[in-house]
Amino acid sequence: MARTVVSLTDSRIKSEIAKHKKAPDKLLKLSDGGGLFLLLDKKGGTYWRFDYFKPISKKRTTIGIGIYPTMSLAEARKYREEYRELLSQGIDPFSHKKEVEEQARFAINNTFEAVAREFMKTEKLAEATVRRNSFVYQYLFDAIGKKPIHEITARQLLDVCQIYDKQGKSETARRMRSKAGQVFKYGLVLGLCNRNVALDIQGLLQQHKKKHHAAVTDPELLGELLVAIDGYTKRGSIVMCYALKIMPHVFIRPGELRHAKWSDIDLDKGTWSYTPSKTENALGTQLVVPLSTQVKAMFEELKMITGNNEYCFANYWGKTRLLSDSSINKALKNLGWDNGETTGHGFRATARTLLDEVLKFPIERIEQQLGHQVKDMHGRAYNRTKYLDERKAMMQAWSDYLDDLKAKALN
Repeated sequence: MARTVVSLTDSRIKSEIAKHKKAPDKLLKLSDGGGLFLLLDKKGGTYWRFDYFKPISKKRTTIGIGIYPTMSLAEARKYREEYRELLSQGIDPFSHKKEVEEQARFAINNTFEAVAREFMKTEKLAEATVRRNSFVYQYLFDAIGKKPIHEITARQLLDVCQIYDKQGKSETARRMRSKAGQVFKYGLVLGLCNRNVALDIQGLLQQHKKKHHAAVTDPELLGELLVAIDGYTKRGSIVMCYALKIMPHVFIRPGELRHAKWSDIDLDKGTWSYTPSKTENALGTQLVVPLSTQVKAMFEELKMITGNNEYCFANYWGKTRLLSDSSINKALKNLGWDNGETTGHGFRATARTLLDEVLKFPIERIEQQLGHQVKDMHGRAYNRTKYLDERKAMMQAWSDYLDDLKAKALN
């Protein structure tokens, strides 16, 4: 006849613990039935245990549940019922417990932020791009960074992006979705998630309306701007003054001007050679900028000021000792051009338009000097170091034209 087990009560447990403390010379098991018991050890420990037979081997084994009274009798009984249900399905409670613990560790180690930071180490981007992306990543980290990457749904990502979208920050929302997509793709490769949920919300955000950089294409107005730039020395730093003076002549991207290095400028040959950051990863081809006599003279003067620094346009303030991203545009606004009439980047459009429409240079050479991909009649891309003599003549003609416009504006 099977032995009848009397269920435990809290009062009985406390009573047995008190007795055991007086004579803790041996282990004591207090059974609650169904495999659950409380083990009182010789050191005063009180541990919940579950006793069962493994589904396949039928080997008797015991699994720990918790410590009394941190885990109450009622909570221990819930575990017993859960384990008995698993056994009825042929599942080993011990194996199940290890799997759950492993999943928990997996989730903690593979949050969206953790995976994203690993992915960020693989990106080879220009410094300015890394800095711009850091804000986008931080927006994502603040919202979903602590969530296990495999648990994040398309709905959750969409909700986050739409908050920025509704505030009119459609470009930020688009970039958030794009960067999240790259992180999920990386997670897929590593087997950390099952799908790229960013693809599921593609097309659900407002379409970003690209803004063209404001440019001055009226020759008379351009002459007035050049005169205003010459007067900047009265209100701004001398380094910024040279940056503003040189930029219209070379019409490169403001970020590339700010990062100009003396090691890339050959004043004897009158050339400036560098790899444009925007196409560095895709093409890796150097762009040669021929320096007109006017630009060469300005660089010679500037070298007496910053020649001992790595960068031509070294700033005297800030941690990086470089002019900031927005400093050139701010300087133009300080000159009174604060109504969107021009930006540092806009000088590229200015040169493209007037070199073509006024000075009548071939559009292929203009595009080549802008650092764009230009193909020949056979569909092959021109190397940006080719046709240097033609581009030298073009750049000298452009500087002469700018001087002529400035002279007319002064009269």
